[in-house]
Amino acid sequence: MVIVLVMIMFGKLSTRLLNICICTFCKANRLEKAEAIIIDGIRLGVLPDVVTYNMLIDAYCQFVSFDAGYTILNRMREAGISPDVVTYNSLIAGATRNSLLSCSLDLLDEMLEMGIPPDVWSYNSLMHCLFQLGKPDEANRVFQDMICGDLTPCTATFNIMLNGLCKNRYTDNALRMFRGLQNHGFVPELVTYNILIKGLCKAGRLRTARWILKELGDSGHAPNAITYTTIMKCCFRNRKYKLGLEILSAMKRKGYTFDGFGYCTVIAAFVKIGRLKEATDYMEQMVTDGVQLDIVSYNTLINLYCKEGKLEAAYLLLDEMEKQGFECDKYTHTILIDGLCKAGNIKGARLHLEYMNKIGFDSNLEAYNCIVDRLGKDGKIDHAINVFESMEVKDSFTYSSMVHNLCKAKRLPSASKLLLSCLKSGVRILKSAQKAVVDGLRHSGCRREAKKIQSKIRMAKISH
Repeated sequence: MVIVLVMIMFGKLSTRLLNICICTFCKANRLEKAEAIIIDGIRLGVLPDVVTYNMLIDAYCQFVSFDAGYTILNRMREAGISPDVVTYNSLIAGATRNSLLSCSLDLLDEMLEMGIPPDVWSYNSLMHCLFQLGKPDEANRVFQDMICGDLTPCTATFNIMLNGLCKNRYTDNALRMFRGLQNHGFVPELVTYNILIKGLCKAGRLRTARWILKELGDSGHAPNAITYTTIMKCCFRNRKYKLGLEILSAMKRKGYTFDGFGYCTVIAAFVKIGRLKEATDYMEQMVTDGVQLDIVSYNTLINLYCKEGKLEAAYLLLDEMEKQGFECDKYTHTILIDGLCKAGNIKGARLHLEYMNKIGFDSNLEAYNCIVDRLGKDGKIDHAINVFESMEVKDSFTYSSMVHNLCKAKRLPSASKLLLSCLKSGVRILKSAQKAVVDGLRHSGCRREAKKIQSKIRMAKISH
């Protein structure tokens, strides 16, 4: 028995030692061992206390389910132990983890009925749950109630508010709140800065994010790998590749190491700008550093191989990925189909698309788009039209690609007709495709038709 070994080691058995053992097994998700220790303790006359059950509740909510955690509350009562604020906070956190707002509110009511006043963490969990469910106004009301009441919000409270506002696309509100807190003497930690920088980057506000980054440096805190990776990814997403690579250089100078997310961000950026040698170097470095690959990492590496035209290597990596227990997602298949298309193997791409349909992928839009675009670019416009017409779902890229390739094939009447149809129905067509139609008509001497199309484009902008 584990409990007996503990007694031998420490010479005296107590509830505190019992709880140390239970805490260890709960953190390691070995709940059956934790339960066995409780039974052994009771046999030896060491009874569990409220701390014991609180640890069990937290572990069951985290590793099993909220309902499993709640059943421990009944066991507590049967044992004659009264729950405390930590008990309910663990349950509210468990409900929040599963976005069970009604359960969180019921638990809060239950606490008040039992005369257990909620603390700052009770409200923190409730606010987090409301933000998760897209209810920022209700979360803000809870926050205001805290401020007006006897409770003093902590740094975690402010971080939950800032993070929730950013995730619900209230970035301006988050920024105003951040400034207001600073004016009232709040000193932000690195985590707070990272939350705000991430929110600004996701909103596409790179300039403001860089200003906050400068402010972070001036505050005495040192940006960490998360800070730099967030800004770097935003730069690449906004096609500011030079700036992104400058941040990459700064990270390397300061000796920061990458996780899988960081490596994939850099590799994907190098692939996008055609610098495959650097992308390969980082891929090799990632393997050397022993970074654990996930589905995103595999997709990034498969994409790199496809861009290099190494389809055999891409399929070998696919086999390795499946051996590691990962299931291909639609992006994996789309990357391979795109690679086959770019290699001129349209037949192979169509066979792979059929395979996708067989294994149950409902949405193959990106894969179809790859095939339509490649057929058009290869001058096989009639085949492209056939695939286009067979598609049940189309998006802006589908139509834009078709319009562009019809122009390239000198099928200007068909391109004009398709463009007008899209403008009428409100489908967005890329400016490059619109320009291809107008320029094509002009160069073929159809200036009146070109002016008519331009007029329709302007009208569509106003009406949509």
